[in-house]
Amino acid sequence: MATFGLIEYADAGPEVRAVYDDIMATRKTDRINNFWKALAHDPALLQRAWQDTKQIMAPGALDPLMKELLYIAVSVTNGCPYCIATHTASARNKGMTPEMFHEMMSVVSLANGNNRLANGYQIEIDEQFKPPLK
Repeated sequence: MATFGLIEYADAGPEVRAVYDDIMATRKTDRINNFWKALAHDPALLQRAWQDTKQIMAPGALDPLMKELLYIAVSVTNGCPYCIATHTASARNKGMTPEMFHEMMSVVSLANGNNRLANGYQIEIDEQFKPPLK
């Protein structure tokens, strides 16, 4: 259960409804995810989080599927079950295959383990890896 509950469209004020309308129009859906309903208790935060999400997750130098895979990887590392579930569903809708998911999880596991080893051993960065890269 969300700490302060969820704000449904029918119970939302005009500022929140405007964001909800933009979310539904942008995502071509008729529903609002619980994440946004929870943030709606703070309309300024809701607006800011939605604008950042809308801008960053839009097509760019990285395609939308790659962005979803990155989002899943970070969510796994941060331990966010909600984000893992929603972005896995989104990635599947954008073409992620089970093989892609399994390979991504192998990379997440490898990176997390090797990061801990590098941190624990306090390994100095090799000269050729220091900026500026040649």
